[in-house]
Amino acid sequence: MLWLLAVGTGVAESVVGVVGAVGDNAPMAGIAAQIAIRTLIYGGLFVVIDRYFRYGVNWSRYLLAGLLGTVGIASLVVGPIGWLLDHDLGSLDLTPQFLLTAVLRSVHVTAVLTALLLTFQPETNRWFRHNAKAA
Repeated sequence: MLWLLAVGTGVAESVVGVVGAVGDNAPMAGIAAQIAIRTLIYGGLFVVIDRYFRYGVNWSRYLLAGLLGTVGIASLVVGPIGWLLDHDLGSLDLTPQFLLTAVLRSVHVTAVLTALLLTFQPETNRWFRHNAKAA
């Protein structure tokens, strides 16, 4: 469920970002490209989680951990860390969009890190071994 929560909050963040970009009159071609890329990524991750991970297909947990646990986390924290290095907290623009994005990003990061930790616990290892034999 935590991997699904991570994907779901990623989708929600994307929606908030698109609404903000449209409100800022960003070029529609750029918005469409971002939507297409994110649809492919989140759709693919959902398929891996729904069709493979939840049935105990062992490679799926390594794929999720590798993609979401490294590239995914990096993409979530690099932007805010870069911003913090160039600004101070007093320059935050506490708009409703910013606050919603911050809450979603916090849930997203927490879900990924917790799922990553739980994906390789002894009980999870046993569950995957058991389902590999049943398949």
